[in-house]
Amino acid sequence: MKKILSPMEKLNFPESEELPEGVREIEAEDTFGYCTELYPDVEYAEHSGKKLHLQIMTPTVFGQDLKWPLIVYVQGSSWHKQKLFQSLPTLARMCERGYAIAIVEHRESELAPFPAQVIDVKTAIRFLRLNGQRYHIDTDKISLWGDSSGAHSALIAGITGDTKYLPEEYPEVSTEVDCIVDWFGPTDLMAAVQHPAVIDHDSSTSPAGILIGGKSLHDHPEDVYPTNPIVHLQRDRQTPPILIMHGGSDPLVPFNQSCILYEALKQMDKEVEFVKLKNAGHGWGGFMSETALNIVENFIKREKQNGTGNTDTTQTKSTIQRKISTQI
Repeated sequence: MKKILSPMEKLNFPESEELPEGVREIEAEDTFGYCTELYPDVEYAEHSGKKLHLQIMTPTVFGQDLKWPLIVYVQGSSWHKQKLFQSLPTLARMCERGYAIAIVEHRESELAPFPAQVIDVKTAIRFLRLNGQRYHIDTDKISLWGDSSGAHSALIAGITGDTKYLPEEYPEVSTEVDCIVDWFGPTDLMAAVQHPAVIDHDSSTSPAGILIGGKSLHDHPEDVYPTNPIVHLQRDRQTPPILIMHGGSDPLVPFNQSCILYEALKQMDKEVEFVKLKNAGHGWGGFMSETALNIVENFIKREKQNGTGNTDTTQTKSTIQRKISTQI
């Protein structure tokens, strides 16, 4: 990353020669990225009687009014009430690299079942597009990233775009995004039941059961069906390029969930990259690393240069599956 320097940093100001006895003098170079400006608790909507907020961070360069590419982040929570700052160390590092970050608060599934979470994410995207100038955001460069259940909401929001699950607010702007980053998100909830996990994926009190209104999945497949991002794919509609990253030893969301999505995207000639983190768990064992963030940033940068995936051509960018060795 080539850092943009502030006018102060460009100054060749004379060095003081004063050095009182006992003072230790060292030489050091900056190794961090940009400074950060925080806009906390920005209200973007009120749904189901709940005020919803964004936590916005932007890079800042003293003396320059710059616009930054935006990452809209959906924090995973099993669709329950989110701990919005859980991924703050990861996101702060991305902000240092030159990205505006907006963490989306959505309605918890106990308050409003599916597709409320998807609608909230799209409302946030619209709000950010309308208010980009206020928060120094380049609204032509928007990526959507989520982890776990947040990735599930991000996938459906990004795949459906302006076609369905649209909010009432801010209809004058689009909900479309440039690309999607899916960190270990559930996809086919019915299939998850068939694979080992340390949590219940089927009963009416399971996270997935509460998501569909407090119902057991096996008794209500019709309510589970639209929660699968794959069913919203359309061969004749552009799908934002998708980066999937999943730990091979995930005890909560089976690794197979990402395999199902990957194969479906390949079959429909969509642009997808799939990275398996060997021996990694559900967000640990390699995700909190510069290696993982480099993969995300390289993907985002590439898609900014190439534009969104084109499903109308017979040839698409080849898909990639890589294995990253990590230690737990």
